[in-house]
Amino acid sequence: MRWRRVKRLLRRLRRPLAVPRPPDRGDHGGWHRVPLASLDFETTGIDPHHDRVLSFALLEGADIEISGLVDPGVPIPAASAEVHGITGAMLADAPSSTEGLAMVVDWVQSLVDRQVALVVFNAAYDLTMLRAEAARLGLTQPDWSRLLVVDPFVVDWGIERGALGQRRLIDVASYYGIPLDHAHDATCDARAARAVAIELGARHPHVGTSTLAELMARQRTWFADRAAEWNGHAVLRGRPLDDPDGWPLSAETAGTARHM
Repeated sequence: MRWRRVKRLLRRLRRPLAVPRPPDRGDHGGWHRVPLASLDFETTGIDPHHDRVLSFALLEGADIEISGLVDPGVPIPAASAEVHGITGAMLADAPSSTEGLAMVVDWVQSLVDRQVALVVFNAAYDLTMLRAEAARLGLTQPDWSRLLVVDPFVVDWGIERGALGQRRLIDVASYYGIPLDHAHDATCDARAARAVAIELGARHPHVGTSTLAELMARQRTWFADRAAEWNGHAVLRGRPLDDPDGWPLSAETAGTARHM
């Protein structure tokens, strides 16, 4: 009898594990059906308060894609160059941070004025970095309080509650069947993030049918919940704590928003 139980257990262990699949797309309306902008940076490191932007991609609607390099005038750490492939030699003819990022902050303000939602994967990193760069360079800050943000990193966590693990952009894109052949290229990442955001809204009606104002509030709650969960582990491991109120912008005194 005991041997039969062992054989049944062995048969179960041999069965392939079910691969998690997202729900089907719905036909409901919502924010995922309107034109969305998207933003991504490649940078010198993972600290959004002190590291620097090296490249940017700005996407809006189906027709507008603006990308470029920026020379911050500081060395690029080898570890960062290994991730995104940007070297100092590539920045020889690039505009300065002041020139390049002035266009970015003006574009973000135009989104605020037109109330166009901006997709940013892990917004607490990229938007905090843009705010820090603008302050460093003396550029006029966008009206951050009125910016509508869709953060697929936070929304995905809010939907799955971490059940599928710590998910980077490449992981979430793969889950929703979105190709990402050149991860850590700003344009490719911005395209993938926007496509993921659309799938999140289309496949999860309780998210897609929210107004953007409601979604902003839910993302703040999800981010705070995720920070609380992370901080419980971080205390035990002596790791930096996340700021539960640090979305979509983190305070400089808070823990660093980790780049995804």
